[in-house]
Amino acid sequence: LTFMEYMHNAVRMAAIARRQVIFVYTHDSIGLGEDGPTHQPIEQLNALRITPNLATWRPCDATETSVAWLAALKRQDGPTALVFSRQGLPGQARDVAQLAAIERGGYVLKDCDAMPELILIATGSEVGLAMDAATQLNDQGRQVRVVSMPCASAFDAQDADYQETVLPPAVTRRLAIEASHPDYWRKYVGPRGSVIGMTGYGESGKAEDLFRHFGFTVENVIDTARALLD
Repeated sequence: LTFMEYMHNAVRMAAIARRQVIFVYTHDSIGLGEDGPTHQPIEQLNALRITPNLATWRPCDATETSVAWLAALKRQDGPTALVFSRQGLPGQARDVAQLAAIERGGYVLKDCDAMPELILIATGSEVGLAMDAATQLNDQGRQVRVVSMPCASAFDAQDADYQETVLPPAVTRRLAIEASHPDYWRKYVGPRGSVIGMTGYGESGKAEDLFRHFGFTVENVIDTARALLD
C-alpha cells in the first residue's frame, strides 16, 4: 500500500468502527507548489468529505481551527479530519453570533446591506480571497455575501431554517472558491452558480505563482462574479 492508501484505509476503519480518532492533514492544495503536482492533493478533500461518518474540517484561520478541534474532542461516535493549509492565513473578524455559528459548519462571515445578489462560498485559504473580492464588489454597489463553510457535513446536519438563513433559496447566483476539485460544491451553488476550483493537477512552482496561474485571485473572482450577475 502507498502511504495515502494506508491513510484512507485508516480513516475508513475509524469511520466504520465509530472510533474517536482525529486525523490531522497539512499541505492541503496547490499551495505546496514547489514539490509539484504529485504532492498537491486536489482530489482528497472530496474523498474525505464523502466518507460516511467522517467530519472533515478545513478552517480558514486560528479561530475556526479552535472550534474544529473542540468539535473533534466532543465527537464520540466517529473520526474527524482536520485539514490545514501550508500558507499563513489572515485572521478574520467576527462578532459573538458569528463565533457561535462556526460550529454549525457554515455561516455568514461577511454580509451586505440588503438581500444578496451573489453569495461567495469558500473554505480554508480561499476565505480571505472571497472576503477581499466581496469588499471590492460591495464598494462598487453590488450586494455580496461571504459564507465560510469549514465543515460541510456539520452544515448539512443543521435544520432547514438555519441553512436557508445562510444560503437563501432565492439567491441562485452563487460562487464557490476552493483550490481543489470543484465537483463537491455543485450541490451548493446549483445550476445558476459556478465554482472556481481545480479540474486538473497543478504545476510545479511557488504557491503564489500557482494561485495566480489557476485563477485564485481577487481579479478572477470579481470577473467570475460579474459574469454571474450579468
